[in-house]
Amino acid sequence: MRIYNTLTRQKEEFVPLEEGKVKMYACGITVSGEAHIGHGFQALIYDIMRKYLQKKGYEVKYARNYTDVDDKIIAKSKETGIPADKYAEMMIEKTDKVMRELDVSDPDVWLKATENIGNIQDFIQKLILSGHAYAADSGNVYFDVSSFPAYGCLSNRSPEDMLDGVRVENADEKRNPADFALWKAAKEGEISWQSPWGEGRPGWHIECSAMNRAAFGEQIDIHGGGRDLIFPHHENEIAQTESLTGKRFVKYWTHNGLIKVNGQKMSKSLGNTLLLEDLLKKYTNEAIKLALLETNYRNDINITDSLFPEAERHLTDFYRVIKTVEDKFGKGGEGNPEIDEAFDRCMDDDFNTALALSQLFGLFKKVSAKVFAGDSSAAEEVYQIRKTYSLLGIFKKDADEYLKEVEEKNKEDIPAEIKELAEKRWQAKKNRDWPLADSLRAELDGKGYAVKDSKDGYEVYKK
Repeated sequence: MRIYNTLTRQKEEFVPLEEGKVKMYACGITVSGEAHIGHGFQALIYDIMRKYLQKKGYEVKYARNYTDVDDKIIAKSKETGIPADKYAEMMIEKTDKVMRELDVSDPDVWLKATENIGNIQDFIQKLILSGHAYAADSGNVYFDVSSFPAYGCLSNRSPEDMLDGVRVENADEKRNPADFALWKAAKEGEISWQSPWGEGRPGWHIECSAMNRAAFGEQIDIHGGGRDLIFPHHENEIAQTESLTGKRFVKYWTHNGLIKVNGQKMSKSLGNTLLLEDLLKKYTNEAIKLALLETNYRNDINITDSLFPEAERHLTDFYRVIKTVEDKFGKGGEGNPEIDEAFDRCMDDDFNTALALSQLFGLFKKVSAKVFAGDSSAAEEVYQIRKTYSLLGIFKKDADEYLKEVEEKNKEDIPAEIKELAEKRWQAKKNRDWPLADSLRAELDGKGYAVKDSKDGYEVYKK
């Protein structure tokens, strides 16, 4: 099994620090707003990594954190009038709910910054005593970047590039403009804690280092997060932790790609943020997962208008085949190990879900041919597909249940005007009025909808 390591910029054979055991940490969500599709993608990827490592026989301890105190949360608190801690609790509850609707499993360990203030302060105190950090008269505490010669090893940035990537605040009290805050002195009205340096709160970067140390000790096998966290967040985690311990902090750094919407970076400023809650109203959780996993996790995902509808259609077609097989031959029980072995070969190559999913089209073509030939072994193929690919969170539902869910979501999503046009086209087709049927199809197409015919009727969907 090989994993791409951001630190070395190459795929490496996976050998954990301790034989048979894996310590794995992924940076979670800063709960300053609703969970969006980027949050869902990252949570899904590391959930799948954990599950595949378990399938390989490893005992995995997987931790995720919630950043529940930071500048954005404090800003939201002021905007809404809700105390920062209460606002964070509310958003964590909403995020947990929507992630469970997406069918992403909880980690083994949940970590919250506000529950680790003592660990954070202890970490900072040790960095000060060892000469890697210093307290300013203001009550702010900074990490001294010059004290860690390997700074920049993860992002491979020059000192000039590093300054471009960070906000240079309070430069007059820093030894070096690139030094970053470990502890921030409290401002009036902000949530804060007492510390040896006065009232304040932790800086963002120190939170993950301290929580990692509390959960796992000095070293872990896998650390994950979005590619946007490589610098400065993960770079600073390395500097803090390795300055404290003198040991390599993480053996394998993994980073997932980012979300784009019609070619543009997803952001609040552009108004193109896709909230998970909204997507789950329109599409099944399995279709959303299929759409996301059809791209290699390290690559960016470009969400076009057709991405989720196409994934829903493919999955619906697969479930129709499953229903036909299970109705005709039963659900099987022996399976076909060749399907599982082919899946594992894909996943052994840096968790290549895209390659694993591309095999489904050939598998279902083979199953359909067996059904046509009256070959009951089709049931064993379907049984294995379900068993193997459930690790990716698909084919977990009863076929009738899934098809009904899609039908209900489509009914809710299609405007009455479009339904009427589609029905008129269907009637024109039944009456063999081909010119009218074609013109109505063209009209639907111009409005952004398409029609798929079958022997039982038709299905209209947004392109």
